[in-house]
Amino acid sequence: MTVLPKGGTASAAGPVAGVDGCPAGWVAVTLDAGAPHLAVHADFAAILAAEAGVIAVDMPIGLPDRVGLGGRGPERLVRPLLGERQSSVFSVPSRSAVWAVDDLDASDAYRTICDIAFATSEPPRKISRQCFHILPKIREIDRLMTPALSGRVFEVHPEVAFWRLNGGSAMRLPKKVKNRAAELGLAERIDLLARHGYPRGFLEQALPRGVGRDDLIDAAVNALIAVRIAAGEARPFPDPPERDGRGLAVAIWA
Repeated sequence: MTVLPKGGTASAAGPVAGVDGCPAGWVAVTLDAGAPHLAVHADFAAILAAEAGVIAVDMPIGLPDRVGLGGRGPERLVRPLLGERQSSVFSVPSRSAVWAVDDLDASDAYRTICDIAFATSEPPRKISRQCFHILPKIREIDRLMTPALSGRVFEVHPEVAFWRLNGGSAMRLPKKVKNRAAELGLAERIDLLARHGYPRGFLEQALPRGVGRDDLIDAAVNALIAVRIAAGEARPFPDPPERDGRGLAVAIWA
């Protein structure tokens, strides 16, 4: 069972971090000697500068030129693992759709991106509003990533992480209902994280402005996958990872 490191570093690689996007920017949970540490960063470049070792982030890395049925290989492979939670895994649009317009706040931005996503997918498919709203963060990471960084920055998915840490069983309750935090689902995940060594006080602490409880929980479970990656215990979906047109590794790790 994965547990928090006690009395030493998380791995030979030094501190590791789990990262999730949040309204304030990015929330990072760092695991090293002693207690876990929570930090909020305005942009992902600050994450790269501040967080040492392995970084496990809940955001797509590696974008397709064209999208097939079910999305990228990672999405197709992990959905069947999650049962009723599989709707949390959405398909990533093509790189040309992600970068279609400079001003994502423009009134016609969603329609323009949907048109390009439709033209670069088979069967033709538009993008969801959920995906549209995180495009700025997808673009932020895509702008920074290089093939070399693929050895340090890894894509993860919180529900796949919980599946892994729950003995290969998806979580029973949803984390959100109608885009609002579901208290029972959050409590289920807090219980699992506590069993893996997190202090409840850390998971239930008062949060900085712009960080939701679900953001902290996701960053915390991502950090445990970062521990697994650093220890050589994590598995990529697919295995081995695919590569996109820029040479970036394309896989969800757990």
